[in-house]
Amino acid sequence: MSFTNRIETDVADVYRAVLSETTDDAFVVVPAAASVERLVTVLDGLDSPPTVRLLAFDSTLKDVLDDFLVASTAADLIDEGTLSLGTIEEAGTGQLIVTDETVVSLVTAGQRVAALGTDDEEFVANANERSEERWEASSSYSLRTPPLSRIRETMAEAFDPGVRDDFDAVLASLDTARGDGNGLDEVTISLLVAAKNEELLYDISKWGEDTGVASKATFSRTKTRLEEMGLLDTTKVPIDVGRPRLRLLLGDERLSEADADELAAVATGILSTDAS
Repeated sequence: MSFTNRIETDVADVYRAVLSETTDDAFVVVPAAASVERLVTVLDGLDSPPTVRLLAFDSTLKDVLDDFLVASTAADLIDEGTLSLGTIEEAGTGQLIVTDETVVSLVTAGQRVAALGTDDEEFVANANERSEERWEASSSYSLRTPPLSRIRETMAEAFDPGVRDDFDAVLASLDTARGDGNGLDEVTISLLVAAKNEELLYDISKWGEDTGVASKATFSRTKTRLEEMGLLDTTKVPIDVGRPRLRLLLGDERLSEADADELAAVATGILSTDAS
């Protein structure tokens, strides 16, 4: 592949241009946090993506993969064998994309990114050799977030179809899912969707723990916090043996009236009002 130097407003356009023409392995070296997010999105959107080995700082990966939307998609790519994550301590070079046929250096200036490439055989061979050495010396990054496909599949098996449909609609409405003031996290989303469908706390928390979303204790703590903020309510459901279980309900009329694709925005608005 002969790469033509280019200037883009989004690094995703560079990744798409290079990786869509690559059939073998590729390295992506020391990208910025925003670039990692774009890489995951691009790989997820390609019909036949190459196998990408990503070398990045541990802090960069932690920051990006704290977003459930990115992490669960990355987990799918890892599960498919499309993406591998390795951490390094020194940059060594600038941001690079290294394939069997080309080496592309990324230079960001303001809101634009320049992609400067070469297909010189000797240079490309040396860059691949160096990247391979760095990969062998890197530490594997362990991503604990389960793949989104597994989350959706198990949710469809455990609950009525409306639960997964609402879960999908909420995720589609979000730009980020961090739960740090920039969005709702995966546990909060799951609880709100469960409450919209009046599911039991026991059932959603057991599903969450079995799937690897979060522990039952995390679901319980989050439920308590959301209940204190007025987003959730509960009612006791008697069972044959043992303590009654709690059925989740939406605790605010604005949430009850919202469609699934509006649920996150309404919840965020209520939380923001309470915080102020």
